[in-house]
Amino acid sequence: MKNDPRQLNSLALAYIGDAIYEVYVRTYLIEEGQVKPQQLHNHAVHYVAASAQASILHHWLRADVLTEEEIAVVKRGRNAKSKSKAKNMSVSDYRHATAFEALIGFHYLMGHKERLNILQNTAISWINEQKEKPE
Repeated sequence: MKNDPRQLNSLALAYIGDAIYEVYVRTYLIEEGQVKPQQLHNHAVHYVAASAQASILHHWLRADVLTEEEIAVVKRGRNAKSKSKAKNMSVSDYRHATAFEALIGFHYLMGHKERLNILQNTAISWINEQKEKPE
């Protein structure tokens, strides 16, 4: 890779992280037996929505899951200045979702496959736990 992922713009990390996490979620859903396109989309939204990503990131921060380097990536991602506006979500959720995606993108571009899989697996598990909780 030409550019060191540690030096890349956080929004570039989030851009690739969004795509990587989306593919991971879609693969997970298909492996779980979801095959109808509309079902796939409806289920995927639970995992990839900004509010879900923000929830995952808050969980990781509370549970002390992230390393110091990962926290630095998250802070850069959260503080990144984007020209796009948060649509149908709070600015806080939008920024935390961007930070989540930046962290996924960082690990992908660094080639940290094992850590990337661990984080994505814990993200899926966290959302599944939240869906099962009574409201």
